[in-house]
Amino acid sequence: MARRIDVTGAGGVRLAAWEFGDPPKDTDPERPAAPGVLLLHGLMGRASHWAATARRLSERHRAVALDQRGHGQSAKAPDVSHTREAYVEDAVAALEQLGLAPAVVIGHAMGALTAWQLAAKRPDLVRGLIICDMRASALGAASQREWAAWFRAWPLPFATLADVRKWFGEDDPWVERPNPARGEFYAEVMQEYPDGWRPVFDLDQMLKSRETWVYDAHWEELAQVRCPTLVVRGLDGELGRAEAQEMVRVLPRGRYAEVADAGHLVHYDQPEAWRAAIEPFLDSLEADG
Repeated sequence: MARRIDVTGAGGVRLAAWEFGDPPKDTDPERPAAPGVLLLHGLMGRASHWAATARRLSERHRAVALDQRGHGQSAKAPDVSHTREAYVEDAVAALEQLGLAPAVVIGHAMGALTAWQLAAKRPDLVRGLIICDMRASALGAASQREWAAWFRAWPLPFATLADVRKWFGEDDPWVERPNPARGEFYAEVMQEYPDGWRPVFDLDQMLKSRETWVYDAHWEELAQVRCPTLVVRGLDGELGRAEAQEMVRVLPRGRYAEVADAGHLVHYDQPEAWRAAIEPFLDSLEADG
């Protein structure tokens, strides 16, 4: 089970965080508290996408996943800011208000960018970092146009969740081959309305959020990350091997792992292989104290 905890983010925005596993019991003051882990989903994701990972981590860590602004059960008002700074300050707020720091921060895609910008800005809050399938290079205007066209292609509203799973898992013309895990991923971010199933987020807000990072490269901030960092890519994901290895080279304490038969949604496509890739890194952080 996951327990909801409210967090006040940048500008007073209400955020929903989810703690997995049993809440910490302060029965032995001599025993050190379980190390904190903060999990940040990608654009259009939600905290529940981390459920399997967080439950596994909760056996040895205090694992919390955040619904980032505009996503999941966090605030989505039209006037909510979606700047990079706001996302980073939200993560700072979660770490400080929940008493997780210094934490390991695990991010997927946009959440990974937030994670390394956080680690660069506030090294006191982050003792380890896992970057999952996020590029440091600029994606450019063409990428933004492609995303806008993809959003327009969504056959909204979907009549049933089965239709959601089928379209994103099999019929999406922007995807080369069927992927049932992808269908499940998108089914998890849909909500039922009187006319059918629609995303819990606003598509225009997602494009605006993406605008804040898609045109820029982020190598300089990556080089400022001083904590041990693991860069993970799916072999069929959006982060190529050459760029991933260059990211590892740029990172002062970078390491590399890849997951076979996985695309962009590494932790959804191959959950066991994903955990096998990250657990030795987490173990090494504990061994180093």
